[in-house]
Amino acid sequence: MADPTPASIKIERFRCPECSGDMAFDPASGGMKCSSCGHAEAISSPRAVMADRHSFAEAISQGSGRHVSISEQAIQVSCDGCGSVVVFEPPEVAGTCPFCGGAIVAEPKAADPLIAPDGVLPVKVTKDAAQAEVQRWLASRWFAPNALKRIAEPEGISGVYLPFWSYASDTRTQYAGERGEHYFETESYTEQDGNGNTVQKSRQVQRTRWYPASGEVSRSFTDLLIAATRAVNQRRLSALEPWDLKELRPYEPAYLVGFKAQRYQIELADGFEKAKAVMDAQIREAVRQNIGGDEQRIESIQTEYTAATFLHLLLPVWIGAYGFQAKVYQVLVNARTGEVQGERPYSSIKIALLSAAILLVVVVLWFVAHR
Repeated sequence: MADPTPASIKIERFRCPECSGDMAFDPASGGMKCSSCGHAEAISSPRAVMADRHSFAEAISQGSGRHVSISEQAIQVSCDGCGSVVVFEPPEVAGTCPFCGGAIVAEPKAADPLIAPDGVLPVKVTKDAAQAEVQRWLASRWFAPNALKRIAEPEGISGVYLPFWSYASDTRTQYAGERGEHYFETESYTEQDGNGNTVQKSRQVQRTRWYPASGEVSRSFTDLLIAATRAVNQRRLSALEPWDLKELRPYEPAYLVGFKAQRYQIELADGFEKAKAVMDAQIREAVRQNIGGDEQRIESIQTEYTAATFLHLLLPVWIGAYGFQAKVYQVLVNARTGEVQGERPYSSIKIALLSAAILLVVVVLWFVAHR
């Protein structure tokens, strides 16, 4: 791998004031800790509170917002395997991609400008604790291949901050449709009784009358989280929720020291389209409630989005990736709660051995029973 700190990159490491060693973020204390002498310090941020939300319309008109480097000393590398761009603070290096497990051989460079992060949810679960959770998860996967066990090794998982967009918007929706109201009619029918005689009976049958309906509903949405990564299984990532967003801190590069951060792969405007889909599902439910009745039909719906705002957030995971039979599998740990979500293949060898063992037991029992 190329030198991770070429001369063209300005390096400003977080030095320990006691011994001049390298300091890194310590999840246990929530501050900086020296890897050499153990000296600890709190993180001092120039901002005491989170930044105000940014106008989505202004950001788009200005070319997707204010672009700055994630920090003065940040370095980034690109993975040829999955296309992820990983950013990290010295002295951290990126030897393998945390998302696909492949070796990173690209030349590191100073981090490209991006829409500045507004907030970060600091890592809370230590690496040892995350590994313990992964080991418990592995213990319940009987038919997993042995290759999966590499994730439980010391270098099997990496701490990564994933990019998220947080959107808020007011909405006003005009709709047209129909309201269905149930009523019952008596219906006569015939059937044969136990003696073969034809008898006439009646029953109540539900019918529906439909009436035109139209109107307007208004809703306000806040803190709609949209993952801005394509390198992580979205279903697994959603299952890591909830995130304790009340514990967000103003972004400060010190939180990244000892960890990596992924550059967003979904741009601000594309993320808002995904947020619209989330809002649309809830808006349609509000429309159905507004139509009322026993059933509803929505024929047309037009929504206006106003006062849309956003934040760029970094949320932490521990992630391990490994390849098995030409496919990449991931295991994720919520670095705030310890929740584990993962993908795993099934080992055909282990299944075959178990099947053979069961068959052997059946044969032995049959033999004993028929002696």
